[in-house]
Order: sequence, then C-alpha cells, then structure tokens
Amino acid sequence: MKTILLAVGGNSLIRAGEKGTVAEQLANARRTAAKIVGLIRAGYHLVITHGNGPQVGAALLRSERAASQVPGHPLDVCDASTQGEIGYLLQQSLINELALVGLSVPVVTVLTQSVVSPDDPAMQHPSKPIGPFYSRADAEERKRQLGWEIVEDAARGYRRIVPSPDPIEIVELGVIRDLVEQGVLVIACGGGGIPVVRTNGTLHGVEAVIDKDRASALLAAKLEADLFVISTDTDFVYLDYKKPTQQPLSYLTASELEQHFNAGQFPPGNMGPKVESVLRFLRNGGHEAIITSCEHLSEAVAGSAGTHIVPDLKGTAARLPSHAELPVGGR
Repeated sequence: MKTILLAVGGNSLIRAGEKGTVAEQLANARRTAAKIVGLIRAGYHLVITHGNGPQVGAALLRSERAASQVPGHPLDVCDASTQGEIGYLLQQSLINELALVGLSVPVVTVLTQSVVSPDDPAMQHPSKPIGPFYSRADAEERKRQLGWEIVEDAARGYRRIVPSPDPIEIVELGVIRDLVEQGVLVIACGGGGIPVVRTNGTLHGVEAVIDKDRASALLAAKLEADLFVISTDTDFVYLDYKKPTQQPLSYLTASELEQHFNAGQFPPGNMGPKVESVLRFLRNGGHEAIITSCEHLSEAVAGSAGTHIVPDLKGTAARLPSHAELPVGGR
C-alpha cells in the first residue's frame, strides 16, 4: 500500500475573513477530513502535517495578555500547545468522517520535535514575524525588557521576528514510521515541529519557527513516502500568478520547476517555500510531489488535477506514474 504525506495548508483550518474561533476551525477540519478520507478509501496510507501560524500567534497573545495572572509561555511551548490543539481538531474530525463511511482506521497525533542546528545562519538573522502588532513605544519597551528583535510593518505597526532555521532531524521519526507501518493514520510535525537543539546529548527548546513545508519534505523523505502532497489555496502552481498572463502548471520535472523558481516566479511569502520544499523532497529520493487545493485532493492524486512534479528522467519519456491511474473513491 502506498504512503502519502499530506501537508495541510493553513486555509484548511482558518479561511480568509474568519476570526479563527474553535467552532470555525472544527467546521473547516471536518471538511478537510472528508477529503482526506477519500484518499484512504482509494487505498493509501496517510501521514498528515499542518501549519499553525495563526494559532501560535493567538497563543502568544493570550500568554502575554495573561502574564499578570499566570506565568507566560515561551514560543516553543506555544508551538507544542498548538500542535495538540490542532491535532485534536483534525484527529476527532478524521475519526468521525471515517466512521461515516464505515472505515476502521486508528488515528493518532504525535507531538513532534524538529532538531535545528545552533550554527544555522538563520539563528543569527531572525526573519519570521510572529505574534501581534505593537506601537513603536510598546515594541521598543519589549525589545529593551525581553531582548526581542523587532521589525516595522509600515502599514500596521511593529512586530517581533524570530529565526526560521532548517529542520535537520525529526526526533519522533522512528515512532511515526512504526505507526504508519501498522496502518495508523498519523498527524505529526504540526507547525513544522517544536524547534529544539541538541546540546551534549540533550534536547532544549529554542525560540524559533520552522517552515511547515520544509519539515514536511524532510519527514516525507525520511519515511520514503511514495507521494508528497502540499494542500494550499490554489488548484495549481501558476506562472505569472494573478497577472493577465497567468498560466497553470500541470506536469513538469524538478529542473523545469527549479528554472521557474530561479526566475523569481514564486514569491518567498507565498508559493516559494512550497516549491523549495518539493525540490528538496525530490532531491532526497522522492518520486513525485503534487501541489493543489484541498478541494481537489482526490482528483490530483488520481492524476486529473493539480501540479505534478517528478525527478528528471534521463533518456526516458516523462509520464504520470501508475498511481495516477487508480480510481478515486474505492479500492
């Protein structure tokens, strides 16, 4: 049975215009779960990863606002709490959707730690904005008291920035692999994993943010997943996105995608990290990756939707792999 690692986009839990209430997130999680169950019915093992940007920002804000009443939480602990929070919503939704179609598949959330290097250049050059916006005076006070790095957003105020280092190891990899081999639907690496460093053989949390798609690509490669799928808010990867010359990409090789990436087609704050993560997965032995919307997951895996990227094949005509010919909605 083939294994898919599915990286669920943030829009699958909090959609544009929503406040991010638990009720909204649960309703969105149920819609996402229904699409995931379609892949399980098609005969795949699934590993699910997810983002946590809005949720960890809310957790930091709650921690700060309640600091006069209870001790505040550092960023790594907020990462851990949101992994559990989102994992619970997805896990419950998947269990319920599986029951509706008569499937008995165990589902579990694995609290996951991602190791980063203390020597990663990103650790010395914070770049990832997190948490709420502040006035200049409030931002300077927090910088003085807490040692924060602050960046200005001319339109909205000032914001804290933290490092975004590359993940180099998934601490719970062995456990995740064992569960997948036993047929368990695993939710892992939430928000890219809790960032930790190894010091003299021990793990320590650090104030950083790991890109969800990079961590997902690492986990997919280490699990030797047959397919790495990134769910986002567009049906395809596009050239000239949102321009009159916009063009969807359906099927291309890694080198072709890399050429578009190097030409500046994919902005760092949008499609860039997803494309970069797909290329990492394929360089590390992956066979195929897909980028598409949650609404078209089954069709994309069946080969009739989404952007498909494969390694370069020397001297062989490119074609969709055999899994793309599997029927959707049944074994």
